[in-house]
Amino acid sequence: MHDRIHLPAYVRKTKGMRLVHFLVSVSTHMLSAKPGSLGIGVMMLVVSLVSPLSPIPLVSAAESLVGEDALEAGEQQFTQGHFSQAAQQWEQAARGFEEAGQPEAQAHALLYLSQALYNLGQYQRAGVTLNLARELAVESNNRVLASRILGRLGNVAFALGLVEAAEGYLTKGLAEARELEDSMLVATILNDRGNVLASLQRYDEALGSFTESTVLAEAMNHPSLAVTALINAAWSSLLEGDVTASRDRLDLAMTQVHDLEDSHRKAQEFLSIGLAYNRLRQERQVSQQQLGLQAAKAFQQSAEIARRLKDHRTASYGWGHLGHLYEDEGRLEEAMELTRRAIHAAQQGSASESLYQWEWQAGRLLRSQGKMDEAILAYRRAVYTLQPIRHEVTRGFPVQSKSFRSSIGPLFFELVDLLLTQADETTDATVHQSILGNARRTMEQFKAAELQDYFRDNCVEASLSKKTNVDEIVKGLDHTAVVYPILLPDRMELLISVHHGQKAELKRERVSVTLETLTKEVRRLRKFLEKRTTREYLPHAQQVYAWLIEPLREHLNEFDIHTLVFVPDGPLRTIPLGALHDGNEFLIAQYALAITPGIDLTDPRPINRENIKLLSVGLTDSVQGFPSLPNVASEIHALNELYGGRVLLNQQFQVHELEDEMKDERPSIVHIASHAKFSGEAKNTFLLAFDEKLTMDRLDELIGLYQFRETPLDLLTLSACETAAGDDRAALGLAGVAIKAGARSALATLWFINDKATSELVTEFYRQLHDTSVSKAVALQLAKKTLLNHPFYQHPGYWSPFLLINNWL
Repeated sequence: MHDRIHLPAYVRKTKGMRLVHFLVSVSTHMLSAKPGSLGIGVMMLVVSLVSPLSPIPLVSAAESLVGEDALEAGEQQFTQGHFSQAAQQWEQAARGFEEAGQPEAQAHALLYLSQALYNLGQYQRAGVTLNLARELAVESNNRVLASRILGRLGNVAFALGLVEAAEGYLTKGLAEARELEDSMLVATILNDRGNVLASLQRYDEALGSFTESTVLAEAMNHPSLAVTALINAAWSSLLEGDVTASRDRLDLAMTQVHDLEDSHRKAQEFLSIGLAYNRLRQERQVSQQQLGLQAAKAFQQSAEIARRLKDHRTASYGWGHLGHLYEDEGRLEEAMELTRRAIHAAQQGSASESLYQWEWQAGRLLRSQGKMDEAILAYRRAVYTLQPIRHEVTRGFPVQSKSFRSSIGPLFFELVDLLLTQADETTDATVHQSILGNARRTMEQFKAAELQDYFRDNCVEASLSKKTNVDEIVKGLDHTAVVYPILLPDRMELLISVHHGQKAELKRERVSVTLETLTKEVRRLRKFLEKRTTREYLPHAQQVYAWLIEPLREHLNEFDIHTLVFVPDGPLRTIPLGALHDGNEFLIAQYALAITPGIDLTDPRPINRENIKLLSVGLTDSVQGFPSLPNVASEIHALNELYGGRVLLNQQFQVHELEDEMKDERPSIVHIASHAKFSGEAKNTFLLAFDEKLTMDRLDELIGLYQFRETPLDLLTLSACETAAGDDRAALGLAGVAIKAGARSALATLWFINDKATSELVTEFYRQLHDTSVSKAVALQLAKKTLLNHPFYQHPGYWSPFLLINNWL
């Protein structure tokens, strides 16, 4: 008998009590990165119990018919891997039960709906659905159902990367299941909790959970759950480095899964086994051929079972991963044939999260075969397929999770590399410009995607909806150049957009420095810039200047460039480019500078100087363990003398007061003189108010409405920020702060500096901004030059960390 989603007894008119059965939840996004990439192929099956419930009276047969039929239809779709269709049916069932006044039945339908949403990678929506289901279960006094939903909430939190919350849900659910003496629910939650423990590298505890889950499942005669826990234990052993134990468990699981009847779940278990064998093959120096054969058998079995069940999504993974295995082995023709099968299956199953991977794989294979034009088309199809789903694709199983940049970034960078290679091969100037434009647009797509992954909300889409073509921006600006450093593994490419006659023109320079070498040099520069008592930074500042600026000097001189707008990438985001040095002077002495996370994300309209409305807030006192900032008072006083406006200082700077000011006064400039910390995760990034820490989401609530106002926030200043050295993601967050807050520009610091130096620089910046002929970039340049000539603050550690972000006009 197949693993099926059996309906609770009370929604069947004649069945009475049912046997225990299980939902199987395997997020396809646990496989949704470049095939074979370490840390993404960890596919631990997550199981959620659907246990029997005592029958309760139906409202009436007529009232519950739609809900029951929809549940049945959803069950059929789900067992075939048709998750979108299952979700539609279960959503309809939930509505039917709600209209019939059956909250317990509605809770079950919502639980099933969450399962389909989870498998589609729609984790946030699944979480909302489960919270409603739990409220209904509690209202219905159904403790078993409420405990089961807790387990599901743990899995959803885990998929979203909220590991602490996941462990909390699962621990509570496990305690309730033990109290209810429900062995199958205990076994299920133990398996799920083991996944969380493995992600925290608590492998002994994880193996204990998986072992107990296996024993309980076998005792309850549920071999499928026992196999699932065994596979998970094999993965845990592998991640711990115990390859022998992992191999033994995989061999046993391979034998046991053969004995199960064909089902979607069985196909998924073969996939997980195949991925584990393939990972072992990469880890071990011996038995590689045998492990490869075992992986191939598992992938083949998965694909064949899925094909028979018309489970196109799972079949695409089976064929695709087998194709990737052959790609690794250099069997390119066979790999291409399997990849085409995977693409066809993914198209049949409308499985975008699978499809983009195999289009990407096809691009790699075509490039290896020298078919460059076809390869570019395949890469473009992959990027196009990925765009609508990228925010979900990166939220998979968190064990040894990889960042968006390392998991999805290679797709974009490999396409850009292909385009630049194509540009080398053309002699037609117009075609050459078109190809370079395509490369730049691909980088813009990546940067928007990366920033959206960091903030995980719609702030990026809101900015993109207002985007202006970069060439149109540059055409209207004399003496300004936009510089795109593209960091490829083996070299750096520099694209520079300049105004030439009535059109913008792209120039290109290639720099022979590897990403690894560049990153090491940038890290050293950042380290020594923060040491304000030495000049150890100088040789590193000169080296990065030689790589980043010197190749452009001819173009900069030819077009009489005065302002440079950088779209920095990767490690370059972590350093202040004004501190680069040519051996005679700093870059800031030569050019006004600004950075932006992406030109498409930049609102190019200049600041409205006629109606400046300033709101100044800050802390001088020591608050929540952070040191005092005694010079903030004089800083805010100076700004108030220049522009007037409202002031919130110390105890006045409370979140509700800031919220009232933002709503009532609608300032055009918000100046925040308080501690701010930018982390690699947006959820750990905050600004310090007197009464609490303002997270980025809370800041978005307070200020983000400006995204939808006709009169935007022109400037947000954060004068006491810090980002961790070497944390590219934290620097990404800082670069995106203006977009998050709905501001055209932001002025912020890469690291915390002397607050007296901060006060002097910030005051001079605002003083220069009074001059209508001076752009924000030039105002900051002049302010930095003031400190550069100061007897105490000449060191770049004092003035360079101030960055002008986004609009520079």
